[in-house]
Amino acid sequence: MVTADLSLIFAGVKFKTPVVVASGTFGFGREYGEYFDLNDLGGICVKGLTVKERPGNPPPRIAETPMGILNSVGLQNPGVDAFISGELPNLRRFDTNIIANISGNTVEEYCEMAEKLSSAKVDLIEVNISCPNVKAGGLAFGTSCQSAALVTREVKKHAAVPVMVKLSPNVTDIAEIARAVEEAGADALSLINTLLGMRLNIETFRPVLRNNTGGLSGPAVFPVALRMVWQVANAVSIPILGMGGISTGADAVEMLIAGADMVSVGTALFADPYAPLSVTRGIKAFMERKNIKSVTDLTGRILPY
Repeated sequence: MVTADLSLIFAGVKFKTPVVVASGTFGFGREYGEYFDLNDLGGICVKGLTVKERPGNPPPRIAETPMGILNSVGLQNPGVDAFISGELPNLRRFDTNIIANISGNTVEEYCEMAEKLSSAKVDLIEVNISCPNVKAGGLAFGTSCQSAALVTREVKKHAAVPVMVKLSPNVTDIAEIARAVEEAGADALSLINTLLGMRLNIETFRPVLRNNTGGLSGPAVFPVALRMVWQVANAVSIPILGMGGISTGADAVEMLIAGADMVSVGTALFADPYAPLSVTRGIKAFMERKNIKSVTDLTGRILPY
């Protein structure tokens, strides 16, 4: 039996394992660090950052759904400067890669954060293009090829570390957006972000969430995420971080076979803080059972009919 090698190079950065934790589900690692050694993670994608501190949306902003949750937290965070001075030094104590997720309402905001985080020496920058472009009437950057490419191109000019763009699933053709982002210079892609959803309280006739709608995540979205990763993997040549409902090693293996180079665990953390570790063990056990030496040999092994 072979000994599985889980290490890989992703967008020029070496990872110990292909499993990272998703932005918005892990905070800045302090709470989960009380459960397990953060050195065991391939990487930490920190809570989404904005230029200035944001209090987020008013509650209620979390609602359980069958096999998932809806959230409209609203990017609550201390701001990029407070993250760099107050949170990044603690994260840097661990032997794991730090991925900074950034959200902006203008291209200039994205660029400002990319410069600051590059100087602070995070390992990668993940650009959330699901944010409203205030200069284009509030439409999300990620809903058109032109705006997705624009923010990617400009961020690349200001970033000294690899740039990964996080794609929204709330589009007609995600592969088209992926190609536009790749052509604009992205080093990698991450997908999917949450699916737009809604629940109602039938006693009050009001939405369950104060924001009316929210992002759906969890096991319910996994088949959609898998399909989109497969489509994008067939459309681009840059590496892909696949996410959306992954909660077991088998889920992760599926995502890798569909075309992802790495995987991210998110909502599963709320039910099981140890989920990223069990997912990693599951990948390793599968590889050794199948006599697959390197995790890179799993990527794109799908045999479609």
